[in-house]
Amino acid sequence: MSRGARPLVLVRGAGDLATGVIVRLSRAGFVVAALEIEKPTAIRRAVALSEAMYEGEAEVEGVRARRVASAEELLRAAGRGLVPLLADPCCSSLGEIAPAILVDAIIAKRNLGTAIIMAPIVVALGPGFAAGVDAHAVVETNRGHDLGRVLTSGRAEPDSGVPGTIGGFGAERVVHAPRAGRVEARRRIGDVVEAGDCLLDLVGATDRAEVRAPIRGVLRGLIRPGTEVPEGLKLADVDPRCRREHCFSVSDKARAIAGGVLEAVMALGGRPS
Repeated sequence: MSRGARPLVLVRGAGDLATGVIVRLSRAGFVVAALEIEKPTAIRRAVALSEAMYEGEAEVEGVRARRVASAEELLRAAGRGLVPLLADPCCSSLGEIAPAILVDAIIAKRNLGTAIIMAPIVVALGPGFAAGVDAHAVVETNRGHDLGRVLTSGRAEPDSGVPGTIGGFGAERVVHAPRAGRVEARRRIGDVVEAGDCLLDLVGATDRAEVRAPIRGVLRGLIRPGTEVPEGLKLADVDPRCRREHCFSVSDKARAIAGGVLEAVMALGGRPS
């Protein structure tokens, strides 16, 4: 489906990495729309357009997203200075939207239903996809030498289960839920915290548990207050580099991946007009 002569790119997901892709493609002149779940659980909410699912609108680095109620409304809004965002995790609106380019940026570490026949150009991010089978191209998402590399055969590196190292810290900087409960935040994204500071409470039916910062740093990500979370879900991310401004701009990782997506789309014949 095109808006006039401009092909539509449909991105599955609008979390922080997907937002990096949306920002890059939008700035390159593509018409972009996105699909999300009804209640996203993004951690880096300050740079995730998925926040529009809650707030109605969200903006990251000058690119604005707006929640829409239907595929018809998405098509009307696309290309009019914003990125329409539709709740459609199963991609059931694909036939009506008929994008020229589909990008799976869910980052689920597995394939949640994307197929190479869904659009003339299909690009997928990270583990769970075989280039040439599930998608025309796969972009590497693992930190390291190959981050952002475009694969036209084979698979991205398997999920290591270990967060990438930042400022000398890997798994230590990421906070997971020690139990199920409702999130009540004690801090905000951008706050500098010390090791042991309380970041949030998990409220259960009869009690609550404090969740504390594992290291000193800036609180780069924090799950949305009020979210009901299961045990083990990622709740927060503390960045030991203590650069507050990094909390409010697309990350180096997201930019590298987005560059790979743009390369893949162009190499496969996609053009913004």
